[in-house]
Amino acid sequence: MAAAAAAKSRGWRRTYTDACLLLAFSDILNFSTSGDRALAYSAVSRLDHAIVIAGVPGEGRMDLVLDLIAGIQSECLDSPAGYPHDSLPDTAPHRPAGTTVASLPSAMRDVPRFDKPPSLSSFIARFSQQPFVLPGFLSDWPALNEHPWSSLDYLRTVAGPGRVVPVEVGSDYRRDDWTQQMMPWDEFLSSLRAQPAGESARPVLYLAQHSLFNQFPALKDDIFVPDYVYSDLDPPNNYPQYVPPANEERLVLNAWLGPGGTVSPPHTDPFYNFYAQVVGRKTVWLAPPEASPHMHPYPPHTSKSEHSAEEPRNPAANNESPLMSNTSQVDVFVSIPEDIDASKLDYPDFWSRVVPSAMLVTLEPGDLLFFPPGWWHAMRSEETSFSVSMWF
Repeated sequence: MAAAAAAKSRGWRRTYTDACLLLAFSDILNFSTSGDRALAYSAVSRLDHAIVIAGVPGEGRMDLVLDLIAGIQSECLDSPAGYPHDSLPDTAPHRPAGTTVASLPSAMRDVPRFDKPPSLSSFIARFSQQPFVLPGFLSDWPALNEHPWSSLDYLRTVAGPGRVVPVEVGSDYRRDDWTQQMMPWDEFLSSLRAQPAGESARPVLYLAQHSLFNQFPALKDDIFVPDYVYSDLDPPNNYPQYVPPANEERLVLNAWLGPGGTVSPPHTDPFYNFYAQVVGRKTVWLAPPEASPHMHPYPPHTSKSEHSAEEPRNPAANNESPLMSNTSQVDVFVSIPEDIDASKLDYPDFWSRVVPSAMLVTLEPGDLLFFPPGWWHAMRSEETSFSVSMWF
């Protein structure tokens, strides 16, 4: 049954890719006679849709699509002119490495910090069951040095003209007004610039959990995957259902780029995770799998017939996907006055049973965070932030 479903999915994705390729070829054929640059942009967009939506299955087909994009860009479109000194905004005062923004009432412990990275054998034997931070571990990454991801100019140049990416619209995917859309990469980067005083509020745009390295392979040369990722760990004691990613590398790389204030609510993932903070600061809340009975996840799948057609679709309400039941309804970033009795709050068992074991850290640029599968985690960008997650 599973094999048949996988074959059906692969067949659909190949069909979608073929359709995108045919439409892109049609655009370029028409461009060759009309010279209308909009057709070249359309062709690049169609090919990006094939990458993002279908993953371009089939041996050598991803390279074909990327080569076609590069050829269209070089022959039909101008390269970015360059934006000297155009960088992601630094909206917070500089702090000494290792400091945190503030404590939260939802966590009573700090994530352990190791000034000296553990050996591979020590990581496997002693440190793979609990979260920890390696401050400054990424200091030699090109993404923090000669190829700075804080530079909008560099990020535009790596992509070239005409590229489009999937973005979330809204600061928290649990809200009814949250949605997703494909958007030009250049337009998305421009949205991250500091907002001029007096300008009306912009919508919050967040590139979240996206395999950006498939679209822009040059970015993968700017990071170094730590050896720990290839340690072939056993399932942790408190998450025996763990299995590694099913791809050939048994590794999934995702990018996370957005403005200050974007939030990933408490949720769980089924993989080990090394989380690399490249640009900006991000606060991370963590709780062990044992907290699950008190995390109040959204309810399991319910049939669409139970909801009226006029009712707004809440993506976290799990009306279409049972996977959304890994997301908690608790707001772990809420501020609570000290004189408030936690038993009077919503979800009192969370405050009494989860908070004592929950952990908190604010990652600085260059920090690397590890946590095992099944751990609840929530994240809040303190300013414009660029991160990489490494699931293994």
